[in-house]
Amino acid sequence: MDLFQADPFQNLQEKNMDFEDVFREIAYFMNRNPLGNYRLIVGTDSQVHKVDTIFITGIVVVDEGKRVWACMRRVLVPRKMVHLHERISLELSFTEEIVSLFTEERKKQLIEIILPNIYNGATFTMEGHIDIGSGQRNKTREFVHEMVNRIESIGVEPKIKPDAFVASCYANRYTK
Repeated sequence: MDLFQADPFQNLQEKNMDFEDVFREIAYFMNRNPLGNYRLIVGTDSQVHKVDTIFITGIVVVDEGKRVWACMRRVLVPRKMVHLHERISLELSFTEEIVSLFTEERKKQLIEIILPNIYNGATFTMEGHIDIGSGQRNKTREFVHEMVNRIESIGVEPKIKPDAFVASCYANRYTK
């Protein structure tokens, strides 16, 4: 029996996408404006329910100030995960898993879309949004250093609350 039940990727327009479909959509989105300022963002949030825990990982590509394309993947863990560190760590593991699908070859393909326009202001960055905060009243503040180091170690720019909107807003919306 599988430990986790991962659904295919989906968004409001498409269901049952595999990662190849997602990558194709991102490349198509970027090709529509090769002069764009792109941020490719991955982030995960979770919600504990009565008998299970739902994790949503969002993939969002933003053309700053213009357009957005997004999709998400739902993973069901068939138990109530009550320990905060375990849940935050698993959220980050799901984010890391998706980031790892953007291999060096795939990142190179995306960069090549904007490369001819780099001197005209086109940009591409990749971020990992972590649903934690460093505020004094935030229960997750003790995990910030550990989780930020994990994201940095895979070559992705980390963002925490309040800047981690893919995890804390987009993914959160679908965990309910």
